[in-house]
Amino acid sequence: MLSDNYFKITIALIASWVLAMLLNPLVLALTKKLKARQSILKYVDKHSGKAGTPTMGGIIFLLAMAITYFIFDGTGHSVGAVATVATLGYGLLGFLDDFIKVWNKDNMGLKAYQKVIGQLGIAVIVAFYCYRSQDIGSVVKLPFFNIEFDLGKWYVPFAVLVFVAMTNAVNLTDGLDGLAGKTSLAVYAFWLTACLISLASCLSSGLSGEARVYQSLCYYLAAMIGGLLGFLWLNAHPAKIFMGDTGSLALGGGLACVGLMSKNPLILPLVGIMFAVSCISVIVQVIAFKTTGKRVLLMAPFHHHLEYKGIKESKIVTYYTTITIIACIVATISYME
Repeated sequence: MLSDNYFKITIALIASWVLAMLLNPLVLALTKKLKARQSILKYVDKHSGKAGTPTMGGIIFLLAMAITYFIFDGTGHSVGAVATVATLGYGLLGFLDDFIKVWNKDNMGLKAYQKVIGQLGIAVIVAFYCYRSQDIGSVVKLPFFNIEFDLGKWYVPFAVLVFVAMTNAVNLTDGLDGLAGKTSLAVYAFWLTACLISLASCLSSGLSGEARVYQSLCYYLAAMIGGLLGFLWLNAHPAKIFMGDTGSLALGGGLACVGLMSKNPLILPLVGIMFAVSCISVIVQVIAFKTTGKRVLLMAPFHHHLEYKGIKESKIVTYYTTITIIACIVATISYME
């Protein structure tokens, strides 16, 4: 039973990668034809040479993920489908933002309040789904300790906060070739490992309901990993296409979904440590500038600060990915009994 699941999940991952590889030239050609090119902010002068690079490449791994998931997941549980639809919802929000930028030929897309409304809308729907699900509910686990606590009525606002934090954190990290894609890939790989461990534990304990949750999430995660691997074929430095907000908002939304649906959202700051660094660096920079008139960093988010310190783009991506992988390995220990 368990070996069959492993085999099918592996096939789903490979199928998603193949589909993404097939979509790569099609999406790249389409974005070039439609002149869907990235506009570079004037103050990011180190990236002036990237102006005109096609964007909205997140469509590649989102399509590969969604098609693969709905073909392979035969568990009958809605959790993976909800995660997939929510991810696509955030992808659509990002696509609208990217489309406006391309249409107006500048880097100003949706207004801040429009983005927030869209993010909150999707977050509230998924939060209520988790809250009312018999297999998820309002219980949250404390990582590294065999402790669970029930948030009760506070679960929904907490879940919404997780979505807003993750989507914006990944979005802020998307600033260098392959940065958001590779760090996200490491975190999605962690979640697949964690869900496979949980699936095996549930099956051995006879918890069929929870087992179906983790099994469905495994198909979603495998499909996303395969899609990302295919997308990075074009997105690795020097990038031939950017994921845009289409991809970054979707990746953040997907990670929030899995964290909540696995009842382990509190481990997200650890495995997403570099996303947190991006988010915190921006907050510190803004607060410092508004209170003192001085900047703490040469440029925020932190990866741009490192660029202005003279560190090569490819090295920064390697540093971020390596630290994320180490954090994910540490987090995996919490799943070992």
